[in-house]
Amino acid sequence: MKVNFLGTGTSQGVPVIGCECLVCQSLDFRDKRFRTSIHIEAEGVSLVIDTGPDFRMQMLRAGIKKLDAVLFTHEHKDHTAGLDDIRPFNFSQKKDMPVFGRKNVLEQIQREYAYIFSPKKYPGVPQVEQVEINENTFHVQGLQITPIPVLHYKLPVFGFRIGDFSYITDANFIPEESMNLLEGTETLVLNALQIDPHISHFTLEEAVQVARKIGAKQTYFTHISHRLGLHAQIDAQLPEGIALAYDGLELTLG
Repeated sequence: MKVNFLGTGTSQGVPVIGCECLVCQSLDFRDKRFRTSIHIEAEGVSLVIDTGPDFRMQMLRAGIKKLDAVLFTHEHKDHTAGLDDIRPFNFSQKKDMPVFGRKNVLEQIQREYAYIFSPKKYPGVPQVEQVEINENTFHVQGLQITPIPVLHYKLPVFGFRIGDFSYITDANFIPEESMNLLEGTETLVLNALQIDPHISHFTLEEAVQVARKIGAKQTYFTHISHRLGLHAQIDAQLPEGIALAYDGLELTLG
């Protein structure tokens, strides 16, 4: 399995234009973050989890030329706003793009992208095949994927597990049933927004505690706000086996 962190940032805590904070002024490329998304290649299947506003640039930057499916964690705009840019894959692959999500997520997409689903489509609009998922395991071209239900304050969100790799973003609570689904995870990706408490995201300290409880051999934190601080400083403080992810980080697993 190959994993590429397309984006590790968030709209939360984005500074104003011209901000002179340490993160904005940093020359460390790891402090420059697109909105959170990830690309996975496994068993010949290429998929992305979430298509945020930066989706087009992320795919161009990563040089991804084949995409078999899109998985959505939830319906917030910073995770769905780039869906229109699947069109090049429609053109090159000459087929609809399967889009997987909860019923409420797919309904939100239908509202926000009404032109995609219009009975009289404008030529060239994205072609999607909506696939409703629930808490049951599902498959993408034979690749088994297990949804991991978590809560983003009161909003249900899906993490996803593929083999011994698990990915969770936009969460501040993982129920015990989901902790059981995470048992045996070797590589974990988990959100860690900032230092200070937040109503709907794990703080850095909370994320460390959850990571220790899950017990993966290696954990990477994503969905990182400017308020977390400089990558080099925060990463150096983390326990062994836990690290900050960054845009462009590539993993080869298994």
